Amino acid sequence: MTDASSLARKTWMATLAKAPARRLAALMPELPPHSVLRQPEIGAVMVRGRVGATGAAFNLGEMTVTRASVRLASGEVGHAWVQGRDRGHALRAAAVDALMQTGAAADLTSRVLTPLQAEAGAARSIRAGKAAGTRVDFFTLVRGEDK
Repeated sequence: MTDASSLARKTWMATLAKAPARRLAALMPELPPHSVLRQPEIGAVMVRGRVGATGAAFNLGEMTVTRASVRLASGEVGHAWVQGRDRGHALRAAAVDALMQTGAAADLTSRVLTPLQAEAGAARSIRAGKAAGTRVDFFTLVRGEDK
C-alpha cells in the first residue's frame, strides 16, 4: 500500500469510526456477503493527550471501543475500531473498509463516506460556533504611571 492510499484508508477508517452508528446503518443497510474473521470484541484503550498539542503526553483516561474484522467473498479484509459498545457498528465499518479496497470504492465514497464527512463537518461548525459564543478576549491596558 502506497503512502497516498494509506492516508486515504486512514481517512475513511476515521470517518467510519466517528460516524453515528444509526447514520452508517441508514446509509448502508445491507452488508455484502462476508465471513467474520474477528467477532466484535469490546475493550478499553488508554486515551493520551497533550496540553496545547505541544506539551508532554499524559494519560487522559480510558475509552470503550469495539473492534471487528471481516473478509469479503472476493478476499478483501476489512478492520474497524469504533468508540463505544456497538457490535453492529464495528461489523458494518469493517465491511465498508473491505469494500473500499474493491471496485465499489467510488460508489461507496459518494454514497456513504462523503455524506458522513459532510455531516461531521457541519457538527464541528456548530460546536465551534457555540464555543465562540463563550469566548472572552483579555487585553491589558498600559497606564501612564506604569511606563
